[in-house]
Amino acid sequence: MLEVHQFPCLSDNYGFLLHDPDSGETAAIDTPDGSEYLRQAEAKGWEITQIWNTHWHPDHAGGNKAIVEATGATVVAPREVEKLSPIDRVVGNGDSASLGKWQARVIDVSGHTNGHIAYHIAKADMAFVGDSVFALGCGRMFEGVPEQYWNSLDRIRNLPENTLLYCAHEYTQANAKFALHADPDNAELRLYAARIDEKRAKGEPTVPTVLSRELATNPFLRADDADLRDRWGGTSPAETFAALRTAKDHF
Repeated sequence: MLEVHQFPCLSDNYGFLLHDPDSGETAAIDTPDGSEYLRQAEAKGWEITQIWNTHWHPDHAGGNKAIVEATGATVVAPREVEKLSPIDRVVGNGDSASLGKWQARVIDVSGHTNGHIAYHIAKADMAFVGDSVFALGCGRMFEGVPEQYWNSLDRIRNLPENTLLYCAHEYTQANAKFALHADPDNAELRLYAARIDEKRAKGEPTVPTVLSRELATNPFLRADDADLRDRWGGTSPAETFAALRTAKDHF
């Protein structure tokens, strides 16, 4: 089975090393801090053979150069990562990436940036989603437009509900405060928010999260819900999403 080693880096990022014991291959999922990834891989006894970037922001691709120089790893990424460093293989929606016998489908989840992608490994029930969606939140809309971003979130919503979402930041406690403001009558959300507070009080991560829970509680994934539309306006899910995203930006 695939192994995921998750560790904190920078101020609030998570680093992920994805390891296939059968082939010995290891993929760095994004590279917030190249030196920390190399330390973590060495401690595990793994050699980084690939880098899978989700988007071009420096806290996701800024460590590519250091890792490639140390390991010769192959960089798999959306074209926009060329803003920071060279790419060996450009991938986009519908393409695939492989780690040993494991196949990841590349999904367009643009909106946070225009080239943002996610990697869905169906047989392992996991997806590495970068900043496209968070536990109880989603990334800021730096480059995209609301309809584009909503369509991206809809592609995530349509993954199997037992999919583990490996989000790139520990933002959940702050996201929960806005989610409760956005959807105050959601009983499941209130229970989830309480569990998040308990975890963070113990210093425990809230990532990964499971898609089924997010479908029930994450307001950005529920922009087609009638109660949210009535509360936040909009004649389409994209318009309701836009209202929610603007409100979160100023919350």
